[in-house]
Amino acid sequence: MKALEDRIREEGKILPGPVLKVSSFLNHQMDADFIMQLGAAIAEQYKGFRVTKILTIESSGIAIAVAAGAALHVPVLFAKKHLTSNVSGDLYQTVVHSYTHGTDYTVVVEREYLKADDKVLIVDDFLANGKAIEGLLDLIRQAGAEAAGAGIAIEKGFQEGGQKLRESGLPVYSLAIVDRMDENGIVFRGENSL
Repeated sequence: MKALEDRIREEGKILPGPVLKVSSFLNHQMDADFIMQLGAAIAEQYKGFRVTKILTIESSGIAIAVAAGAALHVPVLFAKKHLTSNVSGDLYQTVVHSYTHGTDYTVVVEREYLKADDKVLIVDDFLANGKAIEGLLDLIRQAGAEAAGAGIAIEKGFQEGGQKLRESGLPVYSLAIVDRMDENGIVFRGENSL
């Protein structure tokens, strides 16, 4: 998606790690109108997949997941990284390693919100090593539900997550794929589709 690539070039910052910081419009301060466009673009790719629910992980993916959910007119569920007093009952849970935070989280979803008859689209802001999506896929499997695919705002194509997920048969659509980022700038992959 050229508009996303343009925003990344204009406002993105490359940090050590390599980390791509897009906090000015995507995952700290959010450009609501732009995020709605991103969600609509993801929804467009999956409109024929009969998605019944969107699943993301707390917290940066929630906004884009809600935008995609609004476009598809389906509920959005997010896996919580922390047990709180408002989480009760039977839970699906799995461990997810966060590349950005360098730590493992046990993420949970209440069983009453993820059912075997759900066809679930995973939506997230970033895809790097694929650990968050693998964890969400585990929750979907635990529920006996079906994974429709994964819609991603920004994929780090130079890391292995996207390739591994596609090789497993999961339809992955990324709005922008970064093939290289360094002191010379950011290089995006050409047009991509399912």
